[in-house]
Amino acid sequence: MNPEYINRISAVLGIQAWQVEKTGRLLGEGASVPFIARYRKEMTGSLDEEVITQIRDHFARLAELDKRREAILENLKEQGNLSQELENHLMSAVTLAELEDLYLPFRPKKKTRASIAREKGLEPLARMLMAQNPMDVTQKATLFLNKEKEVFTIEEALAGARDIIAEWINETASARAR
Repeated sequence: MNPEYINRISAVLGIQAWQVEKTGRLLGEGASVPFIARYRKEMTGSLDEEVITQIRDHFARLAELDKRREAILENLKEQGNLSQELENHLMSAVTLAELEDLYLPFRPKKKTRASIAREKGLEPLARMLMAQNPMDVTQKATLFLNKEKEVFTIEEALAGARDIIAEWINETASARAR
């Protein structure tokens, strides 16, 4: 039984750690919620069915979080994208949403407008725009017009760059949190 789980659940539910531990042990042995509430009161400190159910659900959620964390870590190792900093952030994530937000930039992507714009060579233009340095945007966009890559107009070049920027912002965990 993971002591970190026990302490976290205890804090969230406002009950003693030993109550969480004993209840978790009984649940792990296959005891049902009603059985624990009725016949194991002395072991759990008289927890009712509602609290026992919450403990069960918290354990399940935390186990699912750890399982997903391991899958993400393994995938990032295979990709060669796992830095120590990213691993630390993933290990400290406490919700599935937070974990998925951290993984989002590295997740294998479907073909999006941004990926199509990258294939057309518009990522350098997006980087220039994102830097927000003073420049003639139209003049810079003309440098990326390319008939072979089907970038025919300045508007198309800028739209593609905006799609890339939108994806970058969407993949930034702090921006998603806001």
